[in-house]
Amino acid sequence: MAGGENVVRTTVRDVVRNSVQMIVTFILLGALVACSKPPQPETTETPQPTGLESIPAPDPSKYPPFSDMRGWKNPYLIVRDDGIGFVDLSNREVHILKLEEIPAELVSLPSSAWPYGRVVLVAQAVPKNPSEQTKADLRKNRALLLGTLKELDVQFREAP
Repeated sequence: MAGGENVVRTTVRDVVRNSVQMIVTFILLGALVACSKPPQPETTETPQPTGLESIPAPDPSKYPPFSDMRGWKNPYLIVRDDGIGFVDLSNREVHILKLEEIPAELVSLPSSAWPYGRVVLVAQAVPKNPSEQTKADLRKNRALLLGTLKELDVQFREAP
């Protein structure tokens, strides 16, 4: 009988070992399934036309020297705490626009206004009253402007 008990113990040990292995396998499989992302449907979204598609991509070889941006010929925008200044390059007049007016203003420009391609010069005005609120307004307007330019697929160059 001693030999029979050994057989039973080995069989019980094997059953326990197999059960533990199965439990560990199911736990790992459950963790793998829980961590995996469900399949995402393919998006066939096409970019919305902006009206600037006919303007070629920027060509940095045409930009004026960085030390002398006075010769800049593409659109020029100035971030201000009260809006965005659009510089009329013909007379250096600054027109203050609301952020939502920027896309229409850029689209309305003739293709001759884009000799360097689809890129604008962005500068930041020095506030007259450098309060914390003014600085926050400048940061907000800058972020919104850069986001708008990105949506329009217009690159920007920082003014020195």
